[in-house]
Amino acid sequence: MNIDADDFTLLGLPRRFALERAQLDTAWKALQAKVHPDRFAAEGGAAQRLAMQWAVRVNEAHQRLKDPLKRAAYLCELAGAAVQAHDNTAMPGDFLMQQMSWREALDEAGTVAEVEALSGEVTAQRKARLARVGELLDGPGANADGAALAAKEVRALMFIDRLLEEVDNRLQRYEDEEGA
Repeated sequence: MNIDADDFTLLGLPRRFALERAQLDTAWKALQAKVHPDRFAAEGGAAQRLAMQWAVRVNEAHQRLKDPLKRAAYLCELAGAAVQAHDNTAMPGDFLMQQMSWREALDEAGTVAEVEALSGEVTAQRKARLARVGELLDGPGANADGAALAAKEVRALMFIDRLLEEVDNRLQRYEDEEGA
């Protein structure tokens, strides 16, 4: 085992966007059982510290790979097309217009049904974009160009996830008001 290996190699998984969650969790649990610090209690402090580093590294890999958006961003990075979400917020004009339309719809929504309808629309768009990311990263023509296009989709998905969080917060407020 190499602590500097990429997450997929570390967990013994294929380097793909499409991952079975059960397979990921099984690989994580098996590796975590091997490196857990409690297994090294009799070997002294240095061995336990090293085991702790390994346990943290294994957990970080699991956390990154279990989230489809983080996994996609990581695959883009591995392919040389870092998402650079903090530095690169450029989006295609049509997506920006869609984003503005969604935000306006959320601002103007006055009922639970209107917010739920918006949630359904945005969730469908998220699902479609995640499928597109999968095609770009795992499809037959997957290459650096595909990774660059996938990185753009990941940036768009980050916007979508923030919007869905706001939608969920609005729905939660409606629930809280009903319960009060």
